[in-house]
Amino acid sequence: MVYYAENSTQKDSWATNTDLEVIRQGLLDLFCQLAYQEGDFVLSSGARSSYYINGKEVTLHPQGALAIGRLLFNMLPSDTQAVAGLTLGADPIVSAVSIISALENRPIPALIVRKEAKGHGTKAYVEGPNLPEAAQVVVLEDVVTTGRSAMKAVTRLTDAGYTVDRVISLIDRKQGGEEYYKSVDLQFQAVFSITDIQERYKQISN
Repeated sequence: MVYYAENSTQKDSWATNTDLEVIRQGLLDLFCQLAYQEGDFVLSSGARSSYYINGKEVTLHPQGALAIGRLLFNMLPSDTQAVAGLTLGADPIVSAVSIISALENRPIPALIVRKEAKGHGTKAYVEGPNLPEAAQVVVLEDVVTTGRSAMKAVTRLTDAGYTVDRVISLIDRKQGGEEYYKSVDLQFQAVFSITDIQERYKQISN
């Protein structure tokens, strides 16, 4: 589906609804319409899959970003001092949550974790505001498969002196990620499971 800004209508107001369940349902539909595809795909892990989810089609969509920010903000523990994620997939997610936090008068800064250290200046892996030592950081992800991708962010953040005990993903592909996080003492939550996506995709495709 091609998105045209001038085609935005009243039907797009679901993302500004006060009911989080309405927002969740709208976001689910957006993932099914824009991000979910069936076919023969090779994942970043090298494994083959009969479906693919391009999360950026939704995380960079105006209503998608607003909905994501609102839903994930409401899933954060009360002691959260920052949200962070591995570039590039998590960049719009942590930014959306941080913006919503400011609107909700509970400002939470966003951190971006590089895959490689910056080649100049501070040569840092973590970009964003400096936080207190051992600050509580929640790692955000778009799609979790094995869990190894977000774990790179967890490792870089703990190496930088922060405390990370939770990963929140938009979608869980149910391919071992939750079990992996449990094995390394990380709590894990997802907005949607792959079953949620596939069942809704069938409904709106028929």
